[in-house]
Amino acid sequence: MNDFEIGLQQCFEEMVEWRRYLHQHPELSFQEYRTAEFVANHLRSWGIEVRTQVGGNGVVGLLRGDGQGPTVALRADMDALPIQDEKNCEYSSLVQGVMHACGHDAHTSTLLGVAKVASQHRGKLQGNLVFLFQHAEETTPGGANAMIQDGALEGVDAVFGVHLWTPFPIGHVYAKSGPMMAAPDEFTIRVQGKGGHGGLPHQAVDSIHAAAQLVVNLQSIVSRQVDPVEPCVVSIGSFHAGTGFNVIAETSTLSGTVRTFNSELQKDVMKRMERIIDSTCSMFQASYTFDYKMGYPPVVNDTNEAERFFKVGTALFGEEAVHESPLIMAGEDFSYYLYHRPGCYMFVGAGNEEAGIIHPHHHPKFDIDERSMLNSARLLLGMALDYMA
Repeated sequence: MNDFEIGLQQCFEEMVEWRRYLHQHPELSFQEYRTAEFVANHLRSWGIEVRTQVGGNGVVGLLRGDGQGPTVALRADMDALPIQDEKNCEYSSLVQGVMHACGHDAHTSTLLGVAKVASQHRGKLQGNLVFLFQHAEETTPGGANAMIQDGALEGVDAVFGVHLWTPFPIGHVYAKSGPMMAAPDEFTIRVQGKGGHGGLPHQAVDSIHAAAQLVVNLQSIVSRQVDPVEPCVVSIGSFHAGTGFNVIAETSTLSGTVRTFNSELQKDVMKRMERIIDSTCSMFQASYTFDYKMGYPPVVNDTNEAERFFKVGTALFGEEAVHESPLIMAGEDFSYYLYHRPGCYMFVGAGNEEAGIIHPHHHPKFDIDERSMLNSARLLLGMALDYMA
């Protein structure tokens, strides 16, 4: 075990303390003021050069190693979600209606641990480390692109990031070459009918009827119009209409998401949706508006850096604990970093059935096995040091 590994082991309890503090004091996207200050103050205390308000509430730390070599960036996200924490534990959120339900508190604390340990051994660094503490990952547009435009990747040769993932068990790590996480697009459809009396439907244009047919018809895109071997999702997430039991609803609004892994299919699905919406509404003499918002690009890992993951991961955790990740239909704006620099995004298992840590991300009882933070720190620092070697 080298000095970096020993340092991370010694820093683990502190990482847990940081994580629990941040879990109790979550902040939503674009509101991460105290979190950013918490991060910046710790980085400065370790002699790391700090730049704040990067692209918004982002914080960038630069640790210059004593040896000459490349500059490697490591990224963590800081924002929470508008979800009420339903956990019964000592570190439950103290903010009504806001909680860290995706592990960003642990991501931030993990990267702080890496920064502290690396700063203690900067004489052994053959290059520089850049610590990217990103705001607003949980929204579109998120903070990654804004931070990049504000110079967060200047001088950086490679970038790595980790997501603690409760669907994967503690002690295991996952990544893959090429596309790994989907492009998460959003859409809203507003169906305009003609209101009327519920007992006289022939005198009205029922927007609910038309919108209900849309819910069914749009599902034919994936089931009958997309190559079955091509991953794709079209999901309706909300349906709002009507004001009374005996009133024909004049308007209905649907919203949802499309998930794809390549830009051509992404554009094709959008066109097919437009055709289906137009023809379905026309059939019922309704009109519509269709707003389609393209989200983050898919997360696409560099081939060489994915190979590095398998090498480093095996050395750290053993071959049986290192896996090729399945395709994940969730989206991540880490994709923007990978469009500008080679790198790899990785999953570290954070679930533990025996301990009752079974709830998925964005669930009101979400939690992690905190030992996963140490695994995450070891993997992040291991990737950086191997790149510098």
